[in-house]
This record gives sequence, structure tokens and C-alpha cells, in this order.
Amino acid sequence: MTSLVKKLDEATAKHTDDELGSFVVVLSDDQEATAKKLKELARKDKIKRTILTVFDAAGPEDYKLAKEADVTVLLYVNREVKANFAFKKGDLTEKAVEKVVADLPKIVPAKK
Repeated sequence: MTSLVKKLDEATAKHTDDELGSFVVVLSDDQEATAKKLKELARKDKIKRTILTVFDAAGPEDYKLAKEADVTVLLYVNREVKANFAFKKGDLTEKAVEKVVADLPKIVPAKK
């Protein structure tokens, strides 16, 4: 997950003129311990533009997250999902991260 967070943070910095924002929500029953881990990740890997937060392990009902997914990535504009990636445990590889990043043009306007 660290690779994904770092690449999202880089993309967010690159597209500030496009008003691209990014955030990571970790679902956890132990929100306090998870929040500490996220703070350490942000400090260690110099995450500056991506918001890192924790939510109850069940997740927000409205998101309709796949229960079997270990990691879900949503790319959206104005609350409309443009790309949805669900990864089972162990499937979030470097190649998968690259695929997510490659879909950023679906939500970021092309440069002229």
C-alpha cells in the first residue's frame, strides 16, 4: 500500500492546477493504532498532499465496497466514480499500482 500512497501523493502534487486531491481511508477496528501507523507513514515517506485517515472496519455503507477486497481504489469526479479497483490480499502489486495511476487521465483533464 505504501507504493500506492506515494504514487498518489506524487500525482496529486503534479496536478495541483487541475485541483486533483487524494485521500486514503484505512478501515480498521483499532482506529487509534492505525492512525499512529498512518502518521508514521506520512512522516517517513514525506506524504504531503494525500490525506490519510481511518474509518470503522465495516466501511461507509454508501461506498458499497467489496467485502472480499483488501484494498479498494476509487477514482471519481464530483462524486461520480470513473474507475473502481478492488484488490484481494496480496494482489496490490507494483503492476497493479501502475494500472491505477495509468487511469488518472479519466479524472484529470488532458494538458493542452
